Amino acid sequence: METTYDVKVYKILTYKGARKTTYTVRWEVAGRRWREPFGTVALAEGFRSELIRATGKGEAFVIATGLPVSHRSKSASMSWYTFAVGYVDARWPELGGNSRKNTAKTLTAVTIALLRAQPTQFAPVAVRTALREWAFNATRRADAPRDVVAILRWVERNSLPVSAWEEPERVDEVLRAVDARLDGKQAAAWSRKRHRRILNVVMKHAIRRRVLRTNPLPKGKESTAVTKTTNAVDKRSLMNADQAAALLDWIRRRPRGGQRLHAFFATLYYCALRPEEAVAMRVQDVTLPGSGAGDQWCELLIHTATPEVGKQWTDTGEIHEERDLKGRAEGETRSVPGHPALTRILRQHIKDERLKPGDLLFQGETGGILAGSVIRRAWRSARKAVLLPHVFESPTGRRVYDNRHTRLTKWLNDGIPPAQVAEWVGKSVPVLLATYARCVEGQLPDLKRRLEAAGDLPELAGPG
Repeated sequence: METTYDVKVYKILTYKGARKTTYTVRWEVAGRRWREPFGTVALAEGFRSELIRATGKGEAFVIATGLPVSHRSKSASMSWYTFAVGYVDARWPELGGNSRKNTAKTLTAVTIALLRAQPTQFAPVAVRTALREWAFNATRRADAPRDVVAILRWVERNSLPVSAWEEPERVDEVLRAVDARLDGKQAAAWSRKRHRRILNVVMKHAIRRRVLRTNPLPKGKESTAVTKTTNAVDKRSLMNADQAAALLDWIRRRPRGGQRLHAFFATLYYCALRPEEAVAMRVQDVTLPGSGAGDQWCELLIHTATPEVGKQWTDTGEIHEERDLKGRAEGETRSVPGHPALTRILRQHIKDERLKPGDLLFQGETGGILAGSVIRRAWRSARKAVLLPHVFESPTGRRVYDNRHTRLTKWLNDGIPPAQVAEWVGKSVPVLLATYARCVEGQLPDLKRRLEAAGDLPELAGPG
């Protein structure tokens, strides 16, 4: 703990706002300025008097906190483990299943990094599991088995105080641990970025609860230098028409549930749906033209998503969690046109499965929600059977989600206005263009013709 006697205390700064007046105590420790706002002048003067008394007694100040050595904050008296558990309980009702799960992963990595010593009587995987699946799960913690309880009690006894975050060297150590995989190699950029985002929210919570004074995490360029990510789609993941047709045909001929899965994947491909949106659809959400209308477009109404997050993270105990559409206001819907080919597929699918208007459009073998494991397994099998070995190993169509990327890119390449595409897929125009701009191609000749048609500068007569 580095200390100094180089301390200056300034006058209280009064700010009269439209709604309230704030009184800010200002002081300087080893050249670094500190500020502490208060709602009343009495509180501000009391805190300032404490600082002045400390300097008058010749007491050293801690450089990392800006406070006298004798000043014990909440962060010094509270263990990180206790604070992290309290944070989970406070935020649990506000978070969705995936957010709960990701928060638990981040807090697990941080808590292990903030132990006084690494456990020798417990296996590392057992400690991680106890923290991730029990300690940082508000609904399961009370039912933890005895062996898990023993691990968590050990963690609680050996957890450093929250004040460890006030030591820059310790912060660096924690962030290095969070940014690393279990094998010691650096985690993917998107994973590191997610950890930092969650940690920033945790630190803001600590500041609001007056457990920490300031956010100790790096800011500005220092925080983004190692976590640069891009949302742009990799062009290599897109499928051409022949590949998509071959994959859908193989799935259609799959012995077990092939027809049902074919309709599901065809819907993803033709309408650029997210998988969690497609599995939530009901038969009544599809508007089909009359049976004698020939090849016409259908229309899909998208209003709900049911992502698969794991039953231990949902309030209902179900594997899937029902939620509103991603990036949309509560209760908002969107409509997507379905190609005539999809009209034929869905009409036959509804007939073959004998589905009623209120039934799920795509069901599992037992009639429930189509499981993500079934979807992923079928898609991987199709890729392995249809694609050449070097293509199978490439990013081409590697994820089920690449059906959405492929269709969305095709719409843009076919000249559909970005605003219309954004409405169909549930994105804003800026996000759409930032994500897919690198995939738009084939329009340069037409753009050149437009530029030529606009003409050039008029030729001017020569001098004289």
